[in-house]
Amino acid sequence: MMRGAIRAIVVLAVLALLAVGVYRGINTRIKAAANVKQETIDMSVPTVSVVHPKRGAMKDEIVLPGNIQAFTISPVYARTSGYLKKWYVDIGGRVKSGQLLAEIETPEVDKQLDQARADLTTAQANLKLAEITMNRDLGLLKDAIPKQDVDNAVGAYEADKSIVVSQTANVKRLEQLVSFEKVYASFDGVITARNTDIGQLINAGNGGVSQQLFTLAATDTLRVFVNVPQVYSRSAVPGVVAQLTLAQYPNRRFIGKVVRNAESIDPASRTLLTEVDVDNKTGELLPGSFTQVHLTLAAKTPSLLLPVNALLFRAEGLQAGVVREGGKVELMTIVMGKDYGSEVEVVSGLREDDNVIVNPPDSLATGSIVRLATKSPSL
Repeated sequence: MMRGAIRAIVVLAVLALLAVGVYRGINTRIKAAANVKQETIDMSVPTVSVVHPKRGAMKDEIVLPGNIQAFTISPVYARTSGYLKKWYVDIGGRVKSGQLLAEIETPEVDKQLDQARADLTTAQANLKLAEITMNRDLGLLKDAIPKQDVDNAVGAYEADKSIVVSQTANVKRLEQLVSFEKVYASFDGVITARNTDIGQLINAGNGGVSQQLFTLAATDTLRVFVNVPQVYSRSAVPGVVAQLTLAQYPNRRFIGKVVRNAESIDPASRTLLTEVDVDNKTGELLPGSFTQVHLTLAAKTPSLLLPVNALLFRAEGLQAGVVREGGKVELMTIVMGKDYGSEVEVVSGLREDDNVIVNPPDSLATGSIVRLATKSPSL
């Protein structure tokens, strides 16, 4: 009995030791797998360095990029189809309203007009004959002509009268088409494009795509469109004087004036679309040019500076990656002011306490998870 009990105890002890060993082995493997999984997750989360934008000097003006456009720009199309007979003004030519730009040969329309005029002459002759017949039958109604014949004569006269009206309208329509053989300028301006040449087939859009002959732009006054950040929107009110600087005129400033704004902040860029008009009677400024617009601020405002290696140049515009709570990235569209070489001035889109990613990867996107390498330093 004693030996059997001892033997059972030994067996149980051995089994217990084996169970402990198996448990430790399994537990070790589970922990190792968890560690590998965590390491894999950690390795998949990129580590980034961040900086805080630093406060720049107080300033009393803001400098924003702007695009110069013609005050009025219009494509010139043909109103009738044919062949270009002659053009009178080339690119760069200044024209007055009503000035002849080109002539188009329209032989088919000319023949249609001749036919319409002949049809009108025939209709007028038929109307005259119908009128004579009607008057004669009305005179003989009481003596020898049945009333039915008189009614037929009156009806024929009214029908021929309607035909004359229709043919007259057709002649006027074709005469108007023939008048479109001459293409005139609709306002004073300059020809910025000529898209046709002598002998070219002109399509007015009947049976195909209409063809643009010229582009006419009014340039005595130019429009400059600029996106003013929300924080400076109080300075972009009508009547405010704006100064324009251009690369081709390094030591000059052109004076313009804010004439209107969109009266609404763009929710995507948090900017106010503003129009500045500038006098250009000398023709020195060219539509399509890039310019820097200097706006006087309503009150002095501090600027923010950011290193250039924190900028992202995307199709959506200039952006910077900001790390939010939980390591989530948000791409912020920013508006750049002056370029100081290693640093740029940021006039909109960032705050002083933002954690801005330095040397952001090209794959960075809003919603990405990152890990901070160090505590966010200031510049």
